[in-house]
Amino acid sequence: MFRIVRRIVRWSGEYKKRIYIGFVFAFLAGIFMSMPIIFAGFGVKVALNDREGNYELAGKDIWLLVALLAGSILGRFVFSYLKAKVQDTVAYERLADQRIQLGNILKRVNLGFFTENQTGELVSAVTTDLSFMEMHAMSMLDSVVNGYITTTVMVLYCAFIDWKLAVIALMGLLLSEIFLHRMGKCSEKNAVTLHDANEDMTSTTIEYIRGITLVKTFHQEGVTAKGIRRAYEKSRNINIKIEKEYAVCNFFHMASLKLASSAIIVVSAWMAYNDQIPLEHMIFIDILSFVVFASAENLNSAFHVLHVIDHTLDKLDRLMETVFIDETGKELAPEHFNIRFEDVSFGYAEKLVLKGISCEFPEQSFTAIVGPSGSGKTTICNLIARFYDVNEGSIRLDGKDIRDFTCASLLDKISIVFQKVYLFQDTIANNIKFGKPDATMEEVVEVSKRAQCHEFISQLPEGYNTVVGEGGASLSGGERQRVSIARAMLKDAPIIILDEATSSVDPENEHIIQRALSELINGKTVIAIAHRLPTIENADQILVVENGHIVQRGTHRELIREEGIYQQFIKTREYAEGWMIREVAE
Repeated sequence: MFRIVRRIVRWSGEYKKRIYIGFVFAFLAGIFMSMPIIFAGFGVKVALNDREGNYELAGKDIWLLVALLAGSILGRFVFSYLKAKVQDTVAYERLADQRIQLGNILKRVNLGFFTENQTGELVSAVTTDLSFMEMHAMSMLDSVVNGYITTTVMVLYCAFIDWKLAVIALMGLLLSEIFLHRMGKCSEKNAVTLHDANEDMTSTTIEYIRGITLVKTFHQEGVTAKGIRRAYEKSRNINIKIEKEYAVCNFFHMASLKLASSAIIVVSAWMAYNDQIPLEHMIFIDILSFVVFASAENLNSAFHVLHVIDHTLDKLDRLMETVFIDETGKELAPEHFNIRFEDVSFGYAEKLVLKGISCEFPEQSFTAIVGPSGSGKTTICNLIARFYDVNEGSIRLDGKDIRDFTCASLLDKISIVFQKVYLFQDTIANNIKFGKPDATMEEVVEVSKRAQCHEFISQLPEGYNTVVGEGGASLSGGERQRVSIARAMLKDAPIIILDEATSSVDPENEHIIQRALSELINGKTVIAIAHRLPTIENADQILVVENGHIVQRGTHRELIREEGIYQQFIKTREYAEGWMIREVAE
Protein backbone atom coordinates (compact mmCIF):
# COMPACT_ATOMS: atom_id res chain seq x y z
CA MET A 1 0.00 0.00 0.00
CA PHE A 2 2.70 2.47 0.95
CA ARG A 3 4.50 1.58 -2.30
CA ILE A 4 1.49 2.90 -4.20
CA VAL A 5 1.33 5.96 -1.95
CA ARG A 6 4.99 6.70 -2.76
CA ARG A 7 4.20 6.21 -6.44
CA ILE A 8 1.36 8.75 -6.28
CA VAL A 9 3.74 11.20 -4.64
CA ARG A 10 6.33 10.63 -7.41
CA TRP A 11 3.60 11.01 -10.04
CA SER A 12 2.75 14.44 -8.64
CA GLY A 13 6.07 15.68 -10.06
CA GLU A 14 6.75 19.33 -9.35
CA TYR A 15 3.84 19.43 -6.90
CA LYS A 16 5.51 16.88 -4.59
CA LYS A 17 6.63 19.53 -2.10
CA ARG A 18 3.04 20.64 -1.55
CA ILE A 19 2.04 17.08 -0.70
CA TYR A 20 4.74 16.83 1.98
CA ILE A 21 3.63 20.16 3.44
CA GLY A 22 0.07 18.79 3.42
CA PHE A 23 1.23 15.80 5.49
CA VAL A 24 2.64 18.18 8.13
CA PHE A 25 -0.61 20.14 8.25
CA ALA A 26 -2.56 16.87 8.52
CA PHE A 27 -0.44 15.79 11.50
CA LEU A 28 -1.08 19.11 13.25
CA ALA A 29 -4.79 18.87 12.42
CA GLY A 30 -4.79 15.37 14.00
CA ILE A 31 -3.27 16.74 17.20
CA PHE A 32 -5.83 19.54 17.39
CA MET A 33 -8.61 17.01 16.68
CA SER A 34 -7.81 15.17 19.92
CA MET A 35 -7.49 18.32 22.04
CA PRO A 36 -11.25 18.86 22.63
CA ILE A 37 -11.40 15.36 24.04
CA ILE A 38 -8.47 16.12 26.36
CA PHE A 39 -10.05 19.37 27.50
CA ALA A 40 -13.41 17.63 27.96
CA GLY A 41 -11.72 15.11 30.26
CA PHE A 42 -10.01 17.96 32.12
CA GLY A 43 -13.39 19.70 32.51
CA VAL A 44 -14.96 16.57 33.96
CA LYS A 45 -12.11 16.29 36.47
CA VAL A 46 -12.50 19.93 37.58
CA ALA A 47 -16.25 19.48 37.93
CA LEU A 48 -15.86 16.33 40.03
CA ASN A 49 -13.26 17.99 42.27
CA ASP A 50 -15.59 20.95 42.75
CA ARG A 51 -18.44 18.60 43.66
CA GLU A 52 -16.26 16.78 46.20
CA GLY A 53 -15.05 20.04 47.67
CA ASN A 54 -11.47 19.55 46.59
CA TYR A 55 -11.57 22.52 44.25
CA GLU A 56 -13.70 25.62 43.99
CA LEU A 57 -14.83 26.08 40.39
CA ALA A 58 -14.58 29.71 39.35
CA GLY A 59 -15.98 31.54 36.32
CA LYS A 60 -12.48 32.03 34.92
CA ASP A 61 -12.07 28.25 34.83
CA ILE A 62 -15.15 27.87 32.67
CA TRP A 63 -14.04 30.64 30.36
CA LEU A 64 -10.57 29.10 30.15
CA LEU A 65 -12.07 25.74 29.21
CA VAL A 66 -14.32 27.36 26.59
CA ALA A 67 -11.32 29.25 25.19
CA LEU A 68 -9.25 26.05 25.00
CA LEU A 69 -12.06 24.17 23.27
CA ALA A 70 -12.61 27.02 20.81
CA GLY A 71 -8.87 27.29 20.18
CA SER A 72 -8.52 23.57 19.50
CA ILE A 73 -11.51 23.58 17.14
CA LEU A 74 -10.14 26.65 15.36
CA GLY A 75 -6.67 25.06 15.16
CA ARG A 76 -8.09 21.91 13.59
CA PHE A 77 -10.08 24.00 11.11
CA VAL A 78 -7.07 26.14 10.17
CA PHE A 79 -4.69 23.22 9.63
CA SER A 80 -7.33 21.17 7.78
CA TYR A 81 -7.95 24.17 5.54
CA LEU A 82 -4.22 24.66 4.93
CA LYS A 83 -3.85 20.96 4.17
CA ALA A 84 -6.69 21.10 1.67
CA LYS A 85 -5.35 24.27 0.09
CA VAL A 86 -1.85 22.97 -0.59
CA GLN A 87 -2.59 19.28 -1.18
CA ASP A 88 -6.14 18.60 -2.39
CA THR A 89 -5.82 20.65 -5.61
CA VAL A 90 -2.58 18.91 -6.68
CA ALA A 91 -4.44 16.24 -8.68
CA TYR A 92 -6.39 18.80 -10.71
CA GLU A 93 -3.25 20.79 -11.56
CA ARG A 94 -1.11 17.73 -12.28
CA LEU A 95 -3.77 16.17 -14.50
CA ALA A 96 -4.29 19.36 -16.45
CA ASP A 97 -0.57 19.15 -17.31
CA GLN A 98 -0.80 15.43 -18.09
CA ARG A 99 -3.79 15.86 -20.42
CA ILE A 100 -1.75 18.38 -22.41
CA GLN A 101 1.23 16.00 -22.42
CA LEU A 102 -0.91 13.11 -23.65
CA GLY A 103 -2.41 15.33 -26.35
CA ASN A 104 1.08 16.24 -27.54
CA ILE A 105 2.11 12.57 -27.51
CA LEU A 106 -0.90 11.50 -29.59
CA LYS A 107 -0.02 14.20 -32.11
CA ARG A 108 3.54 12.94 -32.48
CA VAL A 109 3.12 9.17 -32.75
CA ASN A 110 2.77 7.32 -36.04
CA LEU A 111 -0.64 6.12 -37.17
CA GLY A 112 0.37 2.54 -36.40
CA PHE A 113 0.03 3.47 -32.73
CA PHE A 114 -3.73 3.90 -33.20
CA THR A 115 -3.94 0.54 -34.95
CA GLU A 116 -2.11 -1.24 -32.14
CA ASN A 117 -4.13 0.53 -29.42
CA GLN A 118 -7.90 0.27 -29.44
CA THR A 119 -9.94 3.46 -29.56
CA GLY A 120 -11.76 2.47 -26.38
CA GLU A 121 -8.46 2.05 -24.54
CA LEU A 122 -7.22 5.49 -25.63
CA VAL A 123 -10.56 7.14 -24.85
CA SER A 124 -10.54 5.46 -21.44
CA ALA A 125 -6.97 6.67 -20.80
CA VAL A 126 -7.58 10.35 -21.54
CA THR A 127 -11.04 10.49 -19.96
CA THR A 128 -12.01 7.78 -17.47
CA ASP A 129 -8.49 7.00 -16.19
CA LEU A 130 -7.44 10.61 -15.77
CA SER A 131 -10.78 11.50 -14.19
CA PHE A 132 -10.35 8.61 -11.76
CA MET A 133 -6.92 9.92 -10.80
CA GLU A 134 -8.37 13.40 -10.49
CA MET A 135 -11.09 12.24 -8.10
CA HIS A 136 -9.20 9.70 -6.01
CA ALA A 137 -5.42 10.27 -6.02
CA MET A 138 -5.31 12.95 -3.33
CA SER A 139 -8.27 11.59 -1.37
CA MET A 140 -6.47 8.24 -1.09
CA LEU A 141 -3.37 9.98 0.20
CA ASP A 142 -5.63 11.67 2.70
CA SER A 143 -7.31 8.40 3.72
CA VAL A 144 -4.13 6.36 4.02
CA VAL A 145 -1.45 8.77 5.19
CA ASN A 146 -3.64 10.93 7.37
CA GLY A 147 -5.48 7.85 8.63
CA TYR A 148 -2.20 6.41 9.88
CA ILE A 149 -1.11 9.81 11.20
CA THR A 150 -4.19 10.19 13.42
CA THR A 151 -3.91 6.56 14.52
CA THR A 152 -0.27 7.18 15.49
CA VAL A 153 -1.41 10.16 17.57
CA MET A 154 -3.86 7.85 19.33
CA VAL A 155 -1.19 5.28 20.14
CA LEU A 156 1.16 7.98 21.43
CA TYR A 157 -1.54 9.30 23.77
CA CYS A 158 -2.20 5.77 25.02
CA ALA A 159 1.50 5.24 25.63
CA PHE A 160 1.67 8.54 27.50
CA ILE A 161 -1.08 7.41 29.86
CA ASP A 162 -0.11 3.73 30.22
CA TRP A 163 1.93 1.35 28.10
CA LYS A 164 -0.63 -1.45 28.45
CA LEU A 165 -3.24 0.66 26.61
CA ALA A 166 -0.74 1.34 23.84
CA VAL A 167 -0.04 -2.40 23.48
CA ILE A 168 -3.79 -3.13 23.12
CA ALA A 169 -4.10 -0.43 20.48
CA LEU A 170 -1.08 -1.75 18.58
CA MET A 171 -2.39 -5.35 18.70
CA GLY A 172 -5.72 -4.19 17.25
CA LEU A 173 -3.95 -2.27 14.51
CA LEU A 174 -1.67 -5.24 13.77
CA LEU A 175 -4.62 -7.64 13.38
CA SER A 176 -6.38 -5.07 11.22
CA GLU A 177 -3.27 -4.71 9.07
CA ILE A 178 -3.13 -8.49 8.47
CA PHE A 179 -6.64 -8.51 7.05
CA LEU A 180 -6.00 -5.29 5.12
CA HIS A 181 -2.95 -6.95 3.58
CA ARG A 182 -5.11 -9.88 2.51
CA MET A 183 -7.60 -7.42 1.06
CA GLY A 184 -4.75 -5.72 -0.79
CA LYS A 185 -3.74 -9.04 -2.40
CA CYS A 186 -7.29 -9.47 -3.66
CA SER A 187 -7.32 -5.90 -4.95
CA GLU A 188 -4.01 -6.34 -6.75
CA LYS A 189 -5.38 -9.41 -8.49
CA ASN A 190 -8.77 -7.92 -9.36
CA ALA A 191 -7.77 -4.35 -10.28
CA VAL A 192 -6.39 -5.33 -13.70
CA THR A 193 -9.39 -7.53 -14.47
CA LEU A 194 -11.84 -4.81 -13.49
CA HIS A 195 -9.94 -2.17 -15.45
CA ASP A 196 -9.89 -4.37 -18.56
CA ALA A 197 -13.61 -5.07 -18.18
CA ASN A 198 -14.36 -1.35 -17.99
CA GLU A 199 -12.22 -0.71 -21.08
CA ASP A 200 -14.06 -3.46 -22.91
CA MET A 201 -17.35 -1.88 -21.90
CA THR A 202 -16.19 1.53 -23.23
CA SER A 203 -14.91 0.05 -26.52
CA THR A 204 -18.11 -1.93 -27.08
CA THR A 205 -20.28 1.10 -26.43
CA ILE A 206 -18.24 3.30 -28.81
CA GLU A 207 -18.36 0.63 -31.52
CA TYR A 208 -22.13 0.25 -31.13
CA ILE A 209 -22.74 4.01 -31.41
CA ARG A 210 -20.45 4.33 -34.45
CA GLY A 211 -22.09 1.40 -36.22
CA ILE A 212 -25.69 2.21 -35.32
CA THR A 213 -26.59 3.05 -38.95
CA LEU A 214 -25.32 -0.31 -40.16
CA VAL A 215 -27.03 -2.08 -37.27
CA LYS A 216 -30.38 -0.54 -38.17
CA THR A 217 -29.89 -1.14 -41.90
CA PHE A 218 -29.39 -4.88 -41.42
CA HIS A 219 -31.82 -5.08 -38.50
CA GLN A 220 -29.19 -6.57 -36.20
CA GLU A 221 -29.98 -4.66 -33.01
CA GLY A 222 -30.21 -7.91 -31.11
CA VAL A 223 -26.80 -9.19 -32.27
CA THR A 224 -24.93 -6.02 -31.30
CA ALA A 225 -26.90 -5.69 -28.08
CA LYS A 226 -25.59 -9.13 -27.08
CA GLY A 227 -22.03 -7.79 -27.20
CA ILE A 228 -22.93 -4.83 -25.04
CA ARG A 229 -24.79 -7.05 -22.58
CA ARG A 230 -21.78 -9.38 -22.36
CA ALA A 231 -19.47 -6.45 -21.63
CA TYR A 232 -21.83 -4.99 -19.01
CA GLU A 233 -22.47 -8.37 -17.40
CA LYS A 234 -18.74 -9.03 -17.26
CA SER A 235 -18.18 -5.74 -15.41
CA ARG A 236 -21.08 -6.48 -13.08
CA ASN A 237 -19.89 -10.01 -12.29
CA ILE A 238 -16.36 -8.86 -11.57
CA ASN A 239 -17.63 -6.16 -9.19
CA ILE A 240 -19.84 -8.70 -7.40
CA LYS A 241 -16.90 -11.12 -7.13
CA ILE A 242 -14.71 -8.37 -5.68
CA GLU A 243 -17.35 -7.40 -3.10
CA LYS A 244 -17.75 -11.03 -2.00
CA GLU A 245 -14.00 -11.47 -1.59
CA TYR A 246 -13.74 -8.22 0.38
CA ALA A 247 -16.67 -8.97 2.67
CA VAL A 248 -14.83 -11.55 4.82
CA CYS A 249 -11.58 -9.57 5.07
CA ASN A 250 -13.47 -6.36 5.76
CA PHE A 251 -15.45 -8.02 8.57
CA PHE A 252 -12.31 -9.15 10.40
CA HIS A 253 -10.62 -5.81 9.75
CA MET A 254 -13.50 -3.92 11.37
CA ALA A 255 -13.86 -6.50 14.14
CA SER A 256 -10.16 -6.14 15.07
CA LEU A 257 -10.52 -2.38 15.57
CA LYS A 258 -13.81 -2.65 17.45
CA LEU A 259 -12.41 -5.33 19.75
CA ALA A 260 -9.35 -3.16 20.38
CA SER A 261 -11.57 -0.18 21.22
CA SER A 262 -13.69 -2.32 23.56
CA ALA A 263 -10.61 -3.77 25.21
CA ILE A 264 -9.16 -0.28 25.77
CA ILE A 265 -12.43 0.83 27.41
CA VAL A 266 -12.55 -2.19 29.72
CA VAL A 267 -8.90 -1.99 30.71
CA SER A 268 -8.93 1.79 31.22
CA ALA A 269 -12.09 1.49 33.37
CA TRP A 270 -10.44 -1.22 35.47
CA MET A 271 -7.34 0.91 35.85
CA ALA A 272 -9.38 3.95 36.85
CA TYR A 273 -11.37 1.85 39.34
CA ASN A 274 -8.09 0.75 40.91
CA ASP A 275 -6.75 4.33 40.91
CA GLN A 276 -4.00 3.45 38.44
CA ILE A 277 -5.05 6.26 36.10
CA PRO A 278 -7.10 9.39 36.78
CA LEU A 279 -10.78 9.41 35.78
CA GLU A 280 -10.26 12.14 33.20
CA HIS A 281 -7.64 9.99 31.44
CA MET A 282 -10.11 7.12 31.25
CA ILE A 283 -12.76 9.39 29.73
CA PHE A 284 -10.25 10.79 27.25
CA ILE A 285 -8.95 7.36 26.19
CA ASP A 286 -12.44 5.85 25.87
CA ILE A 287 -13.68 8.63 23.60
CA LEU A 288 -10.46 8.82 21.62
CA SER A 289 -10.34 5.07 20.96
CA PHE A 290 -13.53 5.24 18.91
CA VAL A 291 -12.84 8.60 17.26
CA VAL A 292 -9.33 7.85 16.06
CA PHE A 293 -9.87 4.20 15.15
CA ALA A 294 -12.61 5.44 12.85
CA SER A 295 -9.94 6.84 10.51
CA ALA A 296 -8.30 3.39 10.40
CA GLU A 297 -11.65 1.77 9.59
CA ASN A 298 -11.86 3.75 6.35
CA LEU A 299 -8.65 2.15 5.08
CA ASN A 300 -10.65 -0.84 3.82
CA SER A 301 -12.08 1.10 0.88
CA ALA A 302 -8.71 2.68 0.13
CA PHE A 303 -6.97 -0.60 -0.67
CA HIS A 304 -8.96 -1.43 -3.78
CA VAL A 305 -8.90 2.15 -5.05
CA LEU A 306 -5.13 2.30 -4.53
CA HIS A 307 -4.55 -0.80 -6.65
CA VAL A 308 -6.79 0.60 -9.40
CA ILE A 309 -4.68 3.77 -9.22
CA ASP A 310 -1.54 1.61 -9.44
CA HIS A 311 -2.82 -0.07 -12.61
CA THR A 312 -3.90 3.29 -14.03
CA LEU A 313 -0.42 4.71 -13.44
CA ASP A 314 1.08 1.69 -15.24
CA LYS A 315 -1.09 2.46 -18.24
CA LEU A 316 -0.32 6.20 -18.16
CA ASP A 317 3.39 5.45 -17.87
CA ARG A 318 3.24 3.28 -20.99
CA LEU A 319 1.54 6.09 -22.89
CA MET A 320 3.96 8.72 -21.59
CA GLU A 321 6.92 6.54 -22.59
CA THR A 322 5.67 6.17 -26.18
CA VAL A 323 8.44 6.99 -28.63
CA PHE A 324 7.69 9.97 -30.84
CA ILE A 325 8.04 9.41 -34.55
CA ASP A 326 10.10 12.63 -34.71
CA GLU A 327 12.10 12.10 -31.52
CA THR A 328 15.33 13.33 -33.20
CA GLY A 329 13.70 15.73 -35.68
CA LYS A 330 14.73 19.35 -36.18
CA GLU A 331 12.78 22.45 -37.16
CA LEU A 332 13.91 22.66 -40.79
CA ALA A 333 12.73 25.09 -43.48
CA PRO A 334 13.24 23.76 -47.03
CA GLU A 335 13.73 26.28 -49.84
CA HIS A 336 12.41 23.99 -52.58
CA PHE A 337 9.57 21.50 -52.54
CA ASN A 338 10.58 18.63 -54.76
CA ILE A 339 10.07 15.18 -53.21
CA ARG A 340 12.08 12.05 -54.05
CA PHE A 341 11.55 8.41 -53.06
CA GLU A 342 14.78 6.41 -52.95
CA ASP A 343 14.29 2.64 -52.92
CA VAL A 344 11.45 2.88 -50.38
CA SER A 345 9.97 -0.25 -48.81
CA PHE A 346 7.23 -0.22 -46.19
CA GLY A 347 4.78 -2.60 -44.58
CA TYR A 348 2.04 -2.66 -41.95
CA ALA A 349 3.02 -5.27 -39.36
CA GLU A 350 4.25 -8.22 -41.44
CA LYS A 351 2.51 -7.22 -44.67
CA LEU A 352 4.86 -5.48 -47.13
CA VAL A 353 2.92 -2.84 -49.07
CA LEU A 354 5.63 -0.89 -50.94
CA LYS A 355 8.64 -2.71 -52.41
CA GLY A 356 11.71 -0.73 -53.43
CA ILE A 357 9.89 2.28 -54.89
CA SER A 358 11.95 5.07 -56.47
CA CYS A 359 10.29 8.13 -58.02
CA GLU A 360 10.30 11.91 -57.94
CA PHE A 361 7.62 14.58 -57.51
CA PRO A 362 9.11 17.74 -59.05
CA GLU A 363 8.46 21.12 -57.48
CA GLN A 364 5.29 22.87 -58.72
CA SER A 365 4.25 19.83 -60.74
CA PHE A 366 1.08 17.75 -60.72
CA THR A 367 1.58 14.01 -60.16
CA ALA A 368 -1.37 11.62 -60.28
CA ILE A 369 -1.17 8.18 -58.68
CA VAL A 370 -3.49 5.46 -59.97
CA GLY A 371 -3.78 1.75 -59.40
CA PRO A 372 -5.99 -1.01 -58.05
CA SER A 373 -7.35 -0.93 -54.52
CA GLY A 374 -4.70 -2.04 -52.03
CA SER A 375 -1.83 -1.38 -54.42
CA GLY A 376 -0.13 1.15 -52.09
CA LYS A 377 -1.38 4.53 -53.40
CA THR A 378 -2.55 5.90 -50.06
CA THR A 379 0.54 4.50 -48.35
CA ILE A 380 2.77 6.65 -50.58
CA CYS A 381 0.90 9.77 -49.46
CA ASN A 382 0.94 8.68 -45.80
CA LEU A 383 4.71 8.29 -45.97
CA ILE A 384 5.17 11.75 -47.51
CA ALA A 385 3.19 13.27 -44.61
CA ARG A 386 5.22 11.05 -42.26
CA PHE A 387 2.22 9.41 -40.71
CA TYR A 388 4.55 6.40 -40.79
CA ASP A 389 8.29 6.03 -41.30
CA VAL A 390 9.73 3.90 -44.09
CA ASN A 391 11.17 0.47 -43.31
CA GLU A 392 13.92 0.79 -45.90
CA GLY A 393 15.18 3.55 -48.18
CA SER A 394 14.43 7.25 -47.71
CA ILE A 395 12.07 10.04 -48.72
CA ARG A 396 13.71 13.41 -49.36
CA LEU A 397 12.28 16.90 -49.41
CA ASP A 398 14.64 19.43 -50.99
CA GLY A 399 17.38 16.82 -50.64
CA LYS A 400 16.82 16.35 -46.89
CA ASP A 401 15.55 13.11 -45.40
CA ILE A 402 12.08 13.85 -44.00
CA ARG A 403 13.08 11.89 -40.86
CA ASP A 404 15.34 14.85 -40.08
CA PHE A 405 12.26 17.10 -39.78
CA THR A 406 9.95 17.41 -36.83
CA CYS A 407 6.44 16.41 -37.81
CA ALA A 408 5.26 19.96 -37.13
CA SER A 409 7.85 21.58 -39.44
CA LEU A 410 7.16 18.98 -42.16
CA LEU A 411 3.37 19.14 -42.02
CA ASP A 412 3.53 22.91 -41.96
CA LYS A 413 4.51 22.61 -45.63
CA ILE A 414 1.75 20.14 -46.54
CA SER A 415 -2.01 20.46 -46.98
CA ILE A 416 -4.09 17.31 -47.36
CA VAL A 417 -7.60 17.00 -48.78
CA PHE A 418 -8.91 13.63 -47.67
CA GLN A 419 -11.53 11.48 -49.33
CA LYS A 420 -13.40 11.25 -46.05
CA VAL A 421 -13.61 14.81 -44.78
CA TYR A 422 -13.82 15.34 -41.02
CA LEU A 423 -15.25 18.58 -39.68
CA PHE A 424 -15.25 19.44 -36.00
CA GLN A 425 -18.48 20.24 -34.17
CA ASP A 426 -17.81 23.95 -34.45
CA THR A 427 -18.65 26.85 -36.71
CA ILE A 428 -17.89 26.58 -40.41
CA ALA A 429 -15.57 29.58 -40.05
CA ASN A 430 -13.51 27.86 -37.35
CA ASN A 431 -13.37 24.65 -39.38
CA ILE A 432 -11.95 26.60 -42.33
CA LYS A 433 -9.52 28.45 -40.05
CA PHE A 434 -8.25 25.17 -38.57
CA GLY A 435 -5.10 25.34 -40.69
CA LYS A 436 -4.56 29.02 -39.91
CA PRO A 437 -6.22 29.96 -36.58
CA ASP A 438 -5.23 33.64 -36.79
CA ALA A 439 -6.89 34.17 -40.18
CA THR A 440 -9.30 37.09 -40.56
CA MET A 441 -12.91 36.68 -41.64
CA GLU A 442 -12.04 38.46 -44.87
CA GLU A 443 -9.48 35.73 -45.64
CA VAL A 444 -12.01 33.02 -44.77
CA VAL A 445 -14.62 34.50 -47.12
CA GLU A 446 -12.04 34.96 -49.89
CA VAL A 447 -10.88 31.30 -49.85
CA SER A 448 -14.50 30.15 -49.54
CA LYS A 449 -15.33 31.96 -52.77
CA ARG A 450 -12.36 30.35 -54.50
CA ALA A 451 -13.36 26.95 -53.11
CA GLN A 452 -16.92 27.34 -54.47
CA CYS A 453 -18.51 27.14 -51.04
CA HIS A 454 -19.32 30.77 -50.20
CA GLU A 455 -22.73 30.58 -51.81
CA PHE A 456 -24.09 27.64 -49.82
CA ILE A 457 -22.49 28.89 -46.59
CA SER A 458 -24.22 32.27 -47.01
CA GLN A 459 -27.58 30.49 -47.28
CA LEU A 460 -27.16 28.71 -43.93
CA PRO A 461 -29.14 30.09 -40.92
CA GLU A 462 -26.06 31.57 -39.21
CA GLY A 463 -23.84 31.82 -42.29
CA TYR A 464 -20.20 31.26 -41.37
CA ASN A 465 -21.18 31.04 -37.70
CA THR A 466 -23.36 27.99 -38.33
CA VAL A 467 -22.26 25.10 -36.14
CA VAL A 468 -21.94 21.87 -38.11
CA GLY A 469 -22.76 18.55 -36.48
CA GLU A 470 -20.13 16.07 -35.32
CA GLY A 471 -17.99 15.15 -38.34
CA GLY A 472 -19.90 17.72 -40.42
CA ALA A 473 -23.04 15.56 -40.46
CA SER A 474 -25.32 18.53 -41.20
CA LEU A 475 -23.60 19.15 -44.57
CA SER A 476 -23.68 17.08 -47.73
CA GLY A 477 -20.60 15.20 -48.95
CA GLY A 478 -19.89 17.78 -51.66
CA GLU A 479 -20.30 20.66 -49.21
CA ARG A 480 -17.92 19.07 -46.70
CA GLN A 481 -15.40 18.49 -49.46
CA ARG A 482 -15.48 22.15 -50.53
CA VAL A 483 -15.07 23.32 -46.94
CA SER A 484 -12.07 20.99 -46.72
CA ILE A 485 -10.60 22.55 -49.87
CA ALA A 486 -11.16 26.04 -48.45
CA ARG A 487 -9.33 24.93 -45.30
CA ALA A 488 -6.39 23.72 -47.38
CA MET A 489 -6.38 26.95 -49.41
CA LEU A 490 -6.24 29.07 -46.30
CA LYS A 491 -3.26 27.13 -45.00
CA ASP A 492 -1.53 27.87 -48.34
CA ALA A 493 1.07 25.11 -48.02
CA PRO A 494 3.48 24.58 -50.94
CA ILE A 495 2.72 20.82 -51.10
CA ILE A 496 -0.81 19.55 -51.73
CA ILE A 497 -1.91 15.93 -51.29
CA LEU A 498 -5.31 14.96 -52.70
CA ASP A 499 -6.49 11.59 -51.44
CA GLU A 500 -9.27 10.73 -53.92
CA ALA A 501 -10.87 14.09 -53.19
CA THR A 502 -13.67 13.63 -55.75
CA SER A 503 -14.30 9.88 -55.53
CA SER A 504 -17.46 10.04 -53.43
CA VAL A 505 -19.26 13.03 -54.99
CA ASP A 506 -21.83 13.16 -57.77
CA PRO A 507 -20.94 14.46 -61.28
CA GLU A 508 -22.44 17.92 -60.66
CA ASN A 509 -20.47 18.39 -57.45
CA GLU A 510 -17.39 16.91 -59.08
CA HIS A 511 -17.42 19.70 -61.67
CA ILE A 512 -17.68 22.32 -58.89
CA ILE A 513 -14.98 20.65 -56.81
CA GLN A 514 -12.68 20.36 -59.81
CA ARG A 515 -12.88 24.16 -60.23
CA ALA A 516 -12.10 24.55 -56.52
CA LEU A 517 -9.17 22.17 -56.80
CA SER A 518 -7.80 24.12 -59.76
CA GLU A 519 -7.64 27.17 -57.51
CA LEU A 520 -6.00 25.16 -54.73
CA ILE A 521 -3.20 23.50 -56.72
CA ASN A 522 -2.07 26.47 -58.77
CA GLY A 523 1.70 26.86 -58.35
CA LYS A 524 1.99 23.96 -55.83
CA THR A 525 3.70 20.59 -55.73
CA VAL A 526 0.64 18.35 -56.09
CA ILE A 527 0.30 14.61 -55.48
CA ALA A 528 -3.18 13.28 -56.24
CA ILE A 529 -4.62 9.80 -55.74
CA ALA A 530 -7.39 9.62 -58.28
CA HIS A 531 -9.41 7.32 -60.45
CA ARG A 532 -11.49 9.83 -62.40
CA LEU A 533 -10.22 10.94 -65.79
CA PRO A 534 -10.82 14.70 -65.38
CA THR A 535 -8.49 14.66 -62.38
CA ILE A 536 -5.57 12.84 -63.99
CA GLU A 537 -5.56 13.54 -67.72
CA ASN A 538 -3.80 16.91 -67.32
CA ALA A 539 -1.22 15.66 -64.82
CA ASP A 540 2.45 16.38 -65.52
CA GLN A 541 3.15 12.73 -64.72
CA ILE A 542 1.13 9.69 -63.81
CA LEU A 543 2.46 6.89 -61.61
CA VAL A 544 0.73 3.52 -61.97
CA VAL A 545 1.08 1.39 -58.83
CA GLU A 546 0.42 -2.34 -58.61
CA ASN A 547 1.30 -4.75 -55.80
CA GLY A 548 3.62 -2.22 -54.19
CA HIS A 549 5.59 -1.46 -57.37
CA ILE A 550 5.49 1.44 -59.82
CA VAL A 551 4.78 -0.44 -63.04
CA GLN A 552 4.18 2.52 -65.36
CA ARG A 553 4.95 6.24 -65.40
CA GLY A 554 4.40 9.03 -67.91
CA THR A 555 1.73 11.46 -69.09
CA HIS A 556 -1.82 10.50 -69.96
CA ARG A 557 -1.04 10.85 -73.67
CA GLU A 558 1.99 8.55 -73.35
CA LEU A 559 0.42 5.90 -71.15
CA ILE A 560 -2.82 5.61 -73.12
CA ARG A 561 -0.78 4.34 -76.04
CA GLU A 562 0.98 1.66 -73.97
CA GLU A 563 -0.35 -1.81 -73.38
CA GLY A 564 -0.76 -2.11 -69.65
CA ILE A 565 -2.73 -1.40 -66.53
CA TYR A 566 -3.31 2.28 -67.27
CA GLN A 567 -4.85 1.62 -70.67
CA GLN A 568 -7.11 -1.03 -69.14
CA PHE A 569 -7.98 1.37 -66.34
CA ILE A 570 -9.06 4.12 -68.78
CA LYS A 571 -11.08 1.69 -70.92
CA THR A 572 -12.85 0.40 -67.82
CA ARG A 573 -13.70 3.92 -66.72
CA GLU A 574 -15.00 4.84 -70.19
CA TYR A 575 -17.09 1.69 -70.35
CA ALA A 576 -18.52 2.29 -66.89
CA GLU A 577 -19.45 5.89 -67.63
CA GLY A 578 -20.93 4.89 -71.01
CA TRP A 579 -22.94 2.13 -69.31
CA MET A 580 -24.33 4.65 -66.88
CA ILE A 581 -25.31 7.02 -69.68
CA ARG A 582 -26.99 4.23 -71.64
CA GLU A 583 -28.90 3.14 -68.58
CA VAL A 584 -30.18 6.68 -68.05
CA ALA A 585 -31.13 6.99 -71.75
CA GLU A 586 -33.16 3.79 -71.60
